[in-house]
Amino acid sequence: QVQLVESGGGLVQPGGSLTLSCSASGSNGIAYGMSWYRQAPGKTRDFVARRNPHDSTTYADTVTGRFTIFRENAKNKATLQMNSLKPEDTAVYYCCSNGSWGQGTQVTVSS
Repeated sequence: QVQLVESGGGLVQPGGSLTLSCSASGSNGIAYGMSWYRQAPGKTRDFVARRNPHDSTTYADTVTGRFTIFRENAKNKATLQMNSLKPEDTAVYYCCSNGSWGQGTQVTVSS
C-alpha cells in the first residue's frame, strides 16, 4: 500500500500562487498515477487533477489553465502548481494514488 504525505499549503492572496507536493512511499510509490482532490467546508470532496502513469493529464473545468500537475518519478513525488488562485479555491487538498489518501493540506485564498 502507498503512504502519501502532502505539504505546501498555506495562506495566499487572490491572484497568487502556491505549490503543493505529495510524497509517496511504500508499494510502487506513485507508479499508478496521482490525483489531487479538494474539499471545502461543508462540501463534498471534488476532483481537481490527475496525472496518469503514461503522463496524460486531466483537470477539473474549474482549474483548467490555472493548475498543473507534475510527477517526479525519481523522487516518488507529485506536485500541483496552482496559479491565479481565487477565494473559491480555498479547501483542504488531498493527494490520492491507488486507493490511498494523504492527510490533506489546507489552502486558504484570502485578502
